[in-house]
Amino acid sequence: MKKKNILNLIKYYSEKNDSAFRNEAYEIARDFDAAGDFQLAEYIMAQLSSTNTFMPQMTETDNSFFRKMPINQEPLPLPESIKDDLVGIANAIAHNVGINKYLFYGAPGTGKTESAKQMARILDRELFFVDFESIIDSKLGQTAKNIAEMFKQMNELPQPNKIIILFDEIDSIAMDRTNSNDLREMGRATSAILKGFDNLNEKIVLIATTNLYDSFDKALIRRFDKVIDFNRYTKEDLIEISEVILDFYLNKFKFAGKNIRIFKKIMQLAVELPYPGDLKNIIKTSIAFSKVGDEFDYLRRIYKDLLHEKEIDIVKLREQGFTVREIEILSGISKSQVSRELQAVAENE
Repeated sequence: MKKKNILNLIKYYSEKNDSAFRNEAYEIARDFDAAGDFQLAEYIMAQLSSTNTFMPQMTETDNSFFRKMPINQEPLPLPESIKDDLVGIANAIAHNVGINKYLFYGAPGTGKTESAKQMARILDRELFFVDFESIIDSKLGQTAKNIAEMFKQMNELPQPNKIIILFDEIDSIAMDRTNSNDLREMGRATSAILKGFDNLNEKIVLIATTNLYDSFDKALIRRFDKVIDFNRYTKEDLIEISEVILDFYLNKFKFAGKNIRIFKKIMQLAVELPYPGDLKNIIKTSIAFSKVGDEFDYLRRIYKDLLHEKEIDIVKLREQGFTVREIEILSGISKSQVSRELQAVAENE
């Protein structure tokens, strides 16, 4: 084998030129055969004859209906009940028996889309979401035609076991046909989706999300192998999740100090905690907006945001169970001054 053979192989591989790559490989096999290395020559020939050299991946340029979704490494803490369901999905996909269609429903911020990203990361698959803007058309009947074409292209994917297709907020094209303002057009669209689901390649993993489960078309719900409720968060779940989120962002913003005791007290005092999506935004922006040089300013911001307080009131903080030291941190007033002011209030009561 000559140096030019290696260079050509690399060149043809990078160009995804299957024919030229194979011809170069056959030439290398013949060279080994002529040199007396029959075993290696036979091995190369066998590999070329039994497998496809290139396994092309889906790209955004393949068609206009799909867009690749980036997968980040941010933590996704979930309640055990939801986590168990996601583990079950991973197991079902690994068994490869055609259980491949899943619906995630729940309020905004409950982690539906992020869970789809995590499933792609865990299963080492690329995640592509359906671009509904490219599907929905004002022309009568064109939306249904676009949906049919989209499913056709999905079924023709060259390597379906390396991809997850995400129908994010699928309710935009699959609302209940009996409650739609445009019954005929919505009926056509939903019927096209039903047909597409019924004829979907079993190797394709499809995840759909919706915030409007109660308005979702019931016939389509029955097409999913598993429907997962993402509203199953207790306050204890949200407090545990908030700690994970806090740790993640404190590690990114090195200037901020950590006081988990105060943080948990604030979480406990909140009448109603938001779902993880909003919780993450509150924690992240509170740290990012902190005053330079004030390591606990973010705790004051979280306190005001979650407890809907305009100002920090040291008397109220005491009533809420914070210690003098904790009041010092939350108010920015020295411990001695906090003690004097609280004492003066107590004497006047």
